[in-house]
Amino acid sequence: MDELFKKKCTTGEVKKPPFDISEIHKYLNKVDGWELKSNMVKNHYLEKNFKFQNFIESQEFVNKVSSIAELEGHHPDIHFGWGYAKIKISTHAIEGLAENDFIIAAKIDQI
Repeated sequence: MDELFKKKCTTGEVKKPPFDISEIHKYLNKVDGWELKSNMVKNHYLEKNFKFQNFIESQEFVNKVSSIAELEGHHPDIHFGWGYAKIKISTHAIEGLAENDFIIAAKIDQI
């Protein structure tokens, strides 16, 4: 995870095809507890649920995720409420996963 955490997201990802399943699994081993999922058209994404003691803790976590996303220029889908946050990550432009998605996941895990 440290090697991904130290990297910066790049804009070149949108010019490459999405990772194939073997590449995805290689990167999944580098992040903690993220689930591989796919949507109805079989595009892959990462998802992770976080639990908190109350709404304020959830909101503070989401604010930190938002700050990281802005700094990296790579924005996950975020759903949150009282005591929970769910983060969904993919590279929308390529309809799948790329290294940037795993970089953001590693940075979120460091919060």
